[in-house]
Amino acid sequence: MGTARDDPIGIFDSGLGGLSVVQAIRQRLPAEQLLYVADSAYAPYGRRPIAFIRARALALAGFLQTQRAKALVVACNTATAAAAEALRKQLELPIIAMEPAVKLAAAATRCNVVGVLATEGTLASARFAGLLARFAGAARVVTRPAPDLVLLVERGEIDGIEAMRRVQAHVSYLLRQGSDTIVLGCTHYPHLRPLIERAAGPEVAIIDTGPAVARELRRRLERKGLVRSSAGGGTIRIWTSATASSTRAIAQRLAGPGHSALLIDALPPLSISQSPPGVPATER
Repeated sequence: MGTARDDPIGIFDSGLGGLSVVQAIRQRLPAEQLLYVADSAYAPYGRRPIAFIRARALALAGFLQTQRAKALVVACNTATAAAAEALRKQLELPIIAMEPAVKLAAAATRCNVVGVLATEGTLASARFAGLLARFAGAARVVTRPAPDLVLLVERGEIDGIEAMRRVQAHVSYLLRQGSDTIVLGCTHYPHLRPLIERAAGPEVAIIDTGPAVARELRRRLERKGLVRSSAGGGTIRIWTSATASSTRAIAQRLAGPGHSALLIDALPPLSISQSPPGVPATER
């Protein structure tokens, strides 16, 4: 059975951080039904083996296909680096992945120094190295792994003294290296954007790729005639590999004030063809 305009859009991330991308998609495509999988039991992906991330991404994509997803958004820079190519080989539906906006940052910098906040997996990937080779140009790119910021967001700690202290440590490092532009290379980090902007100051440009992903998703759906035409607002349904009850309040906070009735369920056991390290038997 083929896809239809009223079928939902599938989105997944290593945790709840990709809800920043959901916000951007909702602004561009307010009528769409959105399905979101938060693989929070295994967050952050950045420190896990590539084989694990790839197998996990394929399994999550397969689950979203069973829910009739008409398009797939990989709302995770690390999963894009590890699995985007494999997903595109195995799936026929439109796949929109994301990666740090090195090209935009290189065009925006005034002093030719760009800072990139990301996880270890993204920064160590061949895909990121390729981005630098193609788009950095004359700009010097300074990287800073910040897995602790991912964990802050997963706990819903997006403000307060401790969050500000951790953000300040990472941003200060990039500023000391001369960065006048900072790329948010993980979908968790936009939830901390007010703190990042405060730490960086008004002269530093902050670049988030979520809006660009939403624009590309709309373009791809329009090209295939798959934009939902309903006048009503779409819903957001969330599955989590963590405990659904503990996820509810955090997801509500991260999704924003316009989503008072999020549907949140436990992610069912997934069928994973390979058994990468760290995957419990119930997930194999």
